[in-house]
Parts: sequence; C-alpha cells; structure tokens
Amino acid sequence: MNVIPKNFLRGTAKFAAFQTLRVPSIQMRTYASIQKSNASPSDSKVKKFEIPHESWAERDQTDKFFDFSARQLLMTEMLRGFWVVLEAFFREPFTLHYPWEKGPLSARFRGEHALRRYPSGEERCISCKLCEAVCPAQAITIESEPRADGSRRTVRYDIDMTKCIFCGLCQEACPTDAIVEGPNFEYSTETHEELIYNKEKLLENGDRWEVEISRNLRSEHRYR
Repeated sequence: MNVIPKNFLRGTAKFAAFQTLRVPSIQMRTYASIQKSNASPSDSKVKKFEIPHESWAERDQTDKFFDFSARQLLMTEMLRGFWVVLEAFFREPFTLHYPWEKGPLSARFRGEHALRRYPSGEERCISCKLCEAVCPAQAITIESEPRADGSRRTVRYDIDMTKCIFCGLCQEACPTDAIVEGPNFEYSTETHEELIYNKEKLLENGDRWEVEISRNLRSEHRYR
C-alpha cells in the first residue's frame, strides 16, 4: 500500500483553497444603470417641492399657441407692415437724381488737384518741394530751375492721380497755398495717361475753380 506524504496533502489543500477564491470582476456602469435619487430623502415630509419639467413644457406650448392665435386673429404682423409702408410713403426721399441733382459738398472736400495763381497772374508755387517730400504715395514729381532774378521756378509739376490717396498732406504742407484739392470730383477718363496731370493741366484746374477754392479756404482759415 502506497503512503501519500503529508507535505503533498498540505500543498493540495492550499491549491484547492486558492481555487475557491474569486476575484471580484469590474463591471462597467452606464448612466442608465445608476440608481437615481432625489435631493430630499424619500421619507421626507416635504414632497412635490419642484415643478415637474413636463409642466414647464406644456406651459410653453400653451403660451406659444395663444401667441400664434392672437397674431392670426388680430393680424398684428400685417398691420405692422402696413404702418412701415405708410411711414415710408409720407417721408421725404433721401436719394438724388444724379447727375441732374447734386448734394452739397463740404468746404474740406478733397477732389481734383489744382495749382493756383496770385491775382496778378504769378504762379504761387515756389518749388520748395515740400509736397513732393510729404506725399506718402510718392505721386508728385517736381523739377525746378533758377530764374533770372535768382528765384526758383517750377518747370515740371506732375501728379499721378492713380497713385494719389487724397490725404491732403500736400495742401497742408504748402506754404503758399499753391497746390490744393478742389471741389471737382467728375474727372473720369478712358485711359491711364489722362490721369497723369502735368503743370499746365493743374494750372488750368486752378483757373477754372479759383472762385470755389478761395471761398473754401477763407471759410476754413481759422482751423488751419
């Protein structure tokens, strides 16, 4: 007869006991599986302290229904539209029939450039080239030569109107009010070359708009 060692029996018992142990499994819990609870205990004496959400939804639907019915019955939207039309019908128009009608221009309006003369006919430009230096778009080109009496004379004064940004710095920098921006804004052309003004073109603009230019300068002399 075979005899089983005691150590073997002890090891077998420990293994069997280990097999009987069960490790608790980790289960994923969803929001639907979590037990819901109220802020107040179930056995609390305070009950129905909160309006159910269903009542809010029903009240909103009721209000919307009555509002819609009132609008359809009283035709408020239609009456409101008629009122807007009547207001616009009796109001003076804001539009002008250009070019037959033109609105007023400010004395500081910056339009087409012009070179001015003195009442004696002498050119105001002294060829100081301040306007050329201050022009941020570099649209002005000036060339000068000395006169017989020693003063400077402008022989070339060009302005590229396609580069000009109408900032008015040339007019502010001029010490003799020679270069100005007049009230004319109707000078569209068909070619690019026509928008490069030379000295003769600028003097012609000055002679044409001298009355308006001088009046605007007199009205603004306090603020210059």
